[in-house]
Amino acid sequence: MFSKFSRRFFHLSCRTRNVRVRFAPSPTGYIHLGGLRTALYNFLFAKANNGQFILRIEDTDQKRLVPGAANQLEMDLDWMGLSPDESPMKNGTFGPYTQSERLCLYNQFVVELIKSGHAYHCFCSERRLEFVKKEAIREGAIPRYDNRCRQLSSSQVEEKKQHGMTSCIRFKLSSLEEPLQDLVYGDVDRNAVLHEGDPVIMKQDGYPTYHLANVIDDHLMGITHVLRGTEWLVSTAKHVLLYKAFGWHPPRFAHLPLITNADGTKLSKRQDDIRLDYFRSQGFYPEAIIGLLCLVGGGFSSSIDIQQNLHSLPELAKSFNLGCVTTHSGRLDMTRLDNFNRLALQNRISQPEKMDEMRKQLSHLVYENIPHSSIDKEMLQDASLLKVLHWASSEGRIHLLRQLTDPHMGFLWSSQRNPIISKIDPSTASMFCIFPILISFGTVAFL
Repeated sequence: MFSKFSRRFFHLSCRTRNVRVRFAPSPTGYIHLGGLRTALYNFLFAKANNGQFILRIEDTDQKRLVPGAANQLEMDLDWMGLSPDESPMKNGTFGPYTQSERLCLYNQFVVELIKSGHAYHCFCSERRLEFVKKEAIREGAIPRYDNRCRQLSSSQVEEKKQHGMTSCIRFKLSSLEEPLQDLVYGDVDRNAVLHEGDPVIMKQDGYPTYHLANVIDDHLMGITHVLRGTEWLVSTAKHVLLYKAFGWHPPRFAHLPLITNADGTKLSKRQDDIRLDYFRSQGFYPEAIIGLLCLVGGGFSSSIDIQQNLHSLPELAKSFNLGCVTTHSGRLDMTRLDNFNRLALQNRISQPEKMDEMRKQLSHLVYENIPHSSIDKEMLQDASLLKVLHWASSEGRIHLLRQLTDPHMGFLWSSQRNPIISKIDPSTASMFCIFPILISFGTVAFL
């Protein structure tokens, strides 16, 4: 069963000449800028090579799942313009695309690993594992599993099962003979696995760990390149060993540099101010967020200026080059996001097809933030809103649409506003940038 199933998908993946990459988040939280950068680079690499971008949901950590997070992940990608070619919502030839729906596959492959001698049952209790860990720390050694159950004979395993003992499945690590090359970091220490204990690949609850599931799924889905965070670089050798144990050819690996907060601390899913939904609720646009992410980690040729300008996704894909990705971590500079969103706002105001949506958004913001009794209804007419938008975009007065409803902008909507404002013409709006607006005691003066 295993060999026939494996060969069928192996031939499918060999016939898949196009680049196939995947973004495989865990729905234990909502997407933040770190995960979004990984999705962006996978998307750009796929489009640069006329390939496919796949979304796979890795929900094997059932205890930490956040309800609704999986669906929100895909909707967030769609909002960003990074729509996958295959996904749980879109489906495709290589589905299902949610790991909890693929458990029977993992079980079949684990049985084969045990039969071939590459994996074994481990009956060690949590109490014993904790004792081994504490002893290692006490002796100044690196905590790791001591591979005790690796030596159990088949009869001993059966005896323990008959006594009702539960077990997980561990993979036997060994040295990796051939060199290991990463497309970003170059030579990778292939013998790092020799300093680890045998990893768990199937938990007691019947769910696979990341190490097993991602290898099986990447193979069966015909993934040609794995672009993921640098935190997985140390695990690459054990993943290649798993490929070898199955008799499969591994994909190419490219690990992306770490993104940190401005103070150098690590990003966290529980950090609200780096979550995508936070930026969306504040009024930042997808193209501005993408502009910020392109500054963190490199990956683009000098043919485009990512430092000062915004670019479309096709333009970014055309310029994307894994050879330009840096190996050092990058810090998020949120002031650059403000600047990029100012550009995005100006670009949108200059596009007639975007104006309808922006007028509706601005009208909603006015009713939401300005006291109704002070609103001049005439200023909410389409023509008036258009004038305000053009006035606001000239000289980059704002970087968020909602800033037009800040307290110091109240004169724009008030029946007591300066009559000059109502006469602003889009074609001459820029002339008003030379007049600083002074707000004093509720009046507006132009000097």
